[in-house]
Amino acid sequence: MVDADQSSEAVVAEHSTVLLHEAIDALVVDPDGLYVDGTFGRGGHTAELLSRLSVKGSVIAIDKDLEAIASGNERFADDDRLTLVHGTFADLSHIVEQAGKQGCVSGVLLDLGVSSPQLDQAERGFSFLRDGPLDMRMDTSRGLSAAEWIATADEQEIAKVIKEYGEERFARRMAAAVVRERAENPIERTVQLAKILAEAHPAWERGKHPATKAFQAIRIFINRELADLEDLLEQVIDSLAIGGRLVVISFHSLEDRRVKRFIRDQHRGIKLPKNLPIPDVDRGVRLIKVGKAIKPSASEVENNVRARSAVMRIAERVA
Repeated sequence: MVDADQSSEAVVAEHSTVLLHEAIDALVVDPDGLYVDGTFGRGGHTAELLSRLSVKGSVIAIDKDLEAIASGNERFADDDRLTLVHGTFADLSHIVEQAGKQGCVSGVLLDLGVSSPQLDQAERGFSFLRDGPLDMRMDTSRGLSAAEWIATADEQEIAKVIKEYGEERFARRMAAAVVRERAENPIERTVQLAKILAEAHPAWERGKHPATKAFQAIRIFINRELADLEDLLEQVIDSLAIGGRLVVISFHSLEDRRVKRFIRDQHRGIKLPKNLPIPDVDRGVRLIKVGKAIKPSASEVENNVRARSAVMRIAERVA
């Protein structure tokens, strides 16, 4: 996916898959295995993954976005190794069980955040740089749009969302401004909301739109992005085969902290007194960290500014 920081530096760009080769290099442990791409997007990682697999290998690709699924069905119509699922990676266990492969998955890949096609289409409502209906749903077939939520949520809830998911220190001022404005006029357009948020923000940073964090927060909330990530992390170990890999690319500290903490805690296992010669299996270690966090190269960031905040973490099931 891409960095959701839509500052003035983040201009419209062709969709470019971030950390493409690094992710697939880390993911593929068995060319005959089954892999899950939990965030299909426009199929960049899936295409590279399929190119590394044998005729026996297969991929289940999941996406909330109906446009992404339609694009994938057209692009990969001739490859029967791929199964596309319209849904959320939070349902990983159910999806894998339906395929009869629980505990047999060779790798799970997540490329978190919003995709370039979603960000660049004004009608999707993700960007304050382009005027469009205030939607923000990755899955437009269900759930409240951002406009519907803003019209009904109370001031305290709006402030909490902007503070927790955007880490915005002026969240209360922004929420109050939203509530004042909606009492006079419905808030239904992206640029309209961005103007309200910007005017309520007293400390503009050069090169960064003052509505950036608030827009990000609302998008994360509307799409349950962090909740879905937590749900997947609870399920992923049981879905993986022994030796199977989890590879996660994050674009925001809120996501990356959760992934980092999960892998760290699993790697440590049960806390015991130091220096006891106890095997990992007896400490309940089922997942270990593989290498250090990986970031895009300078050349990748130069060619794709939206890759600049990406962080990739890798783990492997061992028991």
